[in-house]
This record gives sequence, structure tokens and C-alpha cells, in this order.
Amino acid sequence: MHIRFTKMQGAGNDFVVLDETQGRLGLNAAQYRFLADRHFGVGADQILSVRPSPAPGLDFEYVIHNADGGEVEHCGNGARCFVRYVRDKGLTSKSTVRVKVQQGEIELHMQADGRVTVNMGAPVFDWERVPFDPIGLISDQVNGWPVFDLALGEQGIARVGVLSMGNPHAVQRVDDVSAFPVLLQGPLIEHHAAFPKRVNAGFMQIVSRSKIKLRVFERGSGETLACGTGACAAVVAGIRQGWLDHKVEVQTHGGQLTIEWAGQPESPVLMTGPAVSVFEGEIELPEALS
Repeated sequence: MHIRFTKMQGAGNDFVVLDETQGRLGLNAAQYRFLADRHFGVGADQILSVRPSPAPGLDFEYVIHNADGGEVEHCGNGARCFVRYVRDKGLTSKSTVRVKVQQGEIELHMQADGRVTVNMGAPVFDWERVPFDPIGLISDQVNGWPVFDLALGEQGIARVGVLSMGNPHAVQRVDDVSAFPVLLQGPLIEHHAAFPKRVNAGFMQIVSRSKIKLRVFERGSGETLACGTGACAAVVAGIRQGWLDHKVEVQTHGGQLTIEWAGQPESPVLMTGPAVSVFEGEIELPEALS
């Protein structure tokens, strides 16, 4: 199968974007893995598919597959690239579009300076919807918000705040994110038994009430240069625990994101950051992959 693609990145979180507005490509998990492979394919953290509107009031459907080939609920940095892609390709002339994601709808807005603001919706704290099973875990309250201790064997205990930004996140505060053993703790948290669908592991260093440094070990992709939903989850967790103000600059390895949250459970989280087209190309997908 011969397909066209666009390579994009948002704060270093990189994507292969596929146009399926004229028909589904029908790729399987192995073919998504091939596209994401940095040695044999194009190379990406996620594969993003642009599909036609599935319902009135929506402009497109936005589908995400991780580098391991599995479909996931959401990707914030990918959402910014999504709206730049549909505008650059002439699929819409709107500066604001509404798109369907796996578990709802989100609104994307292209700013005059080229950055993109995504209304990520309200954070989810209901354990069943995350999903998260806290039974048997030691817990505490910080500023009235529950936090939980995850036993990580030789890596000790990770105290995390848990929420969903359309996908599950466990966020812990660390003193020095650069020196922290993210690559050791990340997979242990990702696969912890308390998370039936696995989890994205966030490691947050607080610089001030309006700035944090962040690393995220993403479910199905490993550590990435940036994670949009992870940045949102970290800021929400920091606000809930009384550490952060309502507008925060998030410094990642790949660049800076701006996250805003009013602090009320029903308030949406707003994320602003870059979205860049890197190159376009064509690739032959082996048919025999499985």
C-alpha cells in the first residue's frame, strides 16, 4: 500500500498525519507501528488521522494511534498539529474548529501568531472514568485533594495525583526533574495494577507558582519531548494541591506550553503552544505486516 503523509511536531512531540477525509486507509496495528518506527518507517510518537465530520456541529473526527499501534483517547500536542494541518491543506478556512475525539469533543483555535489554543475540556476526577482502582493503596489529602502511594518495588514509592484529560494521568512532584529516574519509574507506573488501561506518568518540578518543568513517560510511547495532555494534567494536579496559580508556563524538553485552568471542576483546561509542519512524503507500507 502506497500512502502520503505529513510529518509534524508540537513542542518536539512528533506525529505522522494521514488524510482520511476521502476514505479510510484501513491500516492495522502493525502498519501504524511501522509508520511510527524511527528506523524502518517515518518515525513518530503518534499517528494522527483526519476523518470527516461524524455529526452535525462538528468539523472533523480526530483519531490517534500510539507508536505501539494501539488507539488512544486523546493527544493535546497532536490536536494543535491537527488544526494547523486542516488549515494548511485547505480542508477548512475556519480559525476555530470542533472535532470528535474518542471520548468526546474538543475545540481548537489558531491564533494570529501561529500558535494554537486547544480547549481540552474539563479534567475528569471520577476514578471509574479515568479509569483508576485505588483499592488497597495508601492515600492522603493535600489541600483537600486525594493523592495515592504507588509501590514500585526497588524504585520505592511514587506519590501521585490521578486524573484524566481524556486519557489517564498519574502526576508526581519531584525536586529535580532532570536528574529524576523517569525511565526507570515511568514504565512501572504505566503498568501499575491500579490502572486497568495503563497510565501516562508525569514528573513535575515546580519552579514557581507560574512555571513548572515537566517530563512525561507516555503510555505506549515511552518518554516524549512533550505531552500536551500531560502538561494539562500536571498543572491541574498542581492547582488542586495548592502549589500553582491558574496560568502556568510548562517547560518541556521540546519547548514551552501555556496551560490555564480556573480551578473549578467543570472549568475547561486551555492549552496554547506551537504546531509545525516538518516535511511531506510518501511511503510504501508492507502488506504482510501483522
